[in-house]
Amino acid sequence: MTVVIAAGGTGGHLYPAVALAREFLRRDSTNKILFVGTKRGIESKVLAHEGFELALITAKPVMGKGPFGVLEGLLSLPIGVWQARAILRQRGADLVIGVGGYTSPAVLTAALLLGTPRVIVEPNAYPGMANKVVAPFAQRIFVAFESAAQEFDREKVRVTGTPIRQEFVSQADQSGAPALHSPPRLLIFGGSQGARAINNAVLEGMPSLIKQVPNVAITHQTGEMEYQRVREGYERLGVHAEVVPFLYDMPKVLRNADLVVARAGAMTIAELTACGKPAILIPLPTAIYDHQMKNARAMEAAGGAIVISQAELTGGRLSDSIVDILSDPGRLRAMGARSRAMRRIDAGEKIVRECYVLVGEAYDDDGAV
Repeated sequence: MTVVIAAGGTGGHLYPAVALAREFLRRDSTNKILFVGTKRGIESKVLAHEGFELALITAKPVMGKGPFGVLEGLLSLPIGVWQARAILRQRGADLVIGVGGYTSPAVLTAALLLGTPRVIVEPNAYPGMANKVVAPFAQRIFVAFESAAQEFDREKVRVTGTPIRQEFVSQADQSGAPALHSPPRLLIFGGSQGARAINNAVLEGMPSLIKQVPNVAITHQTGEMEYQRVREGYERLGVHAEVVPFLYDMPKVLRNADLVVARAGAMTIAELTACGKPAILIPLPTAIYDHQMKNARAMEAAGGAIVISQAELTGGRLSDSIVDILSDPGRLRAMGARSRAMRRIDAGEKIVRECYVLVGEAYDDDGAV
């Protein structure tokens, strides 16, 4: 079976798609996977590292843009549809999957024109505009949250959770809570592109943090644009930390962390809970429909995280929160256990099974197709 996946722009769209691609290959190694994206998105950098092929089309974002940007995005759509249609015909696509982002409308529209089976995956608590636009074209709609199901035709919807890469799932399957490290390990990241507000607060609060937890081991993903500034900030403070622009092996780094400071994208929440990690979540305030705050509050309500809004974020507030949690091993373990209790680790398998049914192929639960 040839599966074409439209996903990209950000890690929150791309990594659920990578997880699905790997699940298709796990079920049948002869399956062929092709991603469709753009040069400007994170997919142009990450997919080569993940070992997947990427075909490029013309597509531009619309949401959050001014009138000229909206017009430019809409004018790019017919070009993208024409390019995607050629790709689907050339590759003989058996199934097309859209995971949101600005490439999905063109690819799903092309699949509709060709009569190719179509599904979409919505990882957020509130659906993005791209998935809402193409939902009438889709035959199955897989959502991570029950709240998202209300926005679609319920006959098409399946509530599955967010697909997780196997590297996270295998860790989650191990029995017992992971041991805490000494000294404690702190992971900081602001999503695939970094977050200037989080970076600023970390540097501002670092003197207080180091004074109270002097041996804390810090890994900080800054984003490409912020890397040099943040690295130099640590150097000026005389603080040793692993400062990187991007973390390719997030499963390994996340498994080794005791506490995480992060945004609250759906993929981040899914990965945190799969590994049972406690977190301090700082939702992106400009996220469409405020979906990151909804994601964060769900994890906070379960006891696996505390939430600091960006409007209330200061270096002192952040450092105090980190110290409060790291200095209380009992609280750290309890938050980890509650985070772990939220995990849904079979989403990829459920989605792939449904996709086999949709295209009319047999699916064997023992792994043979």
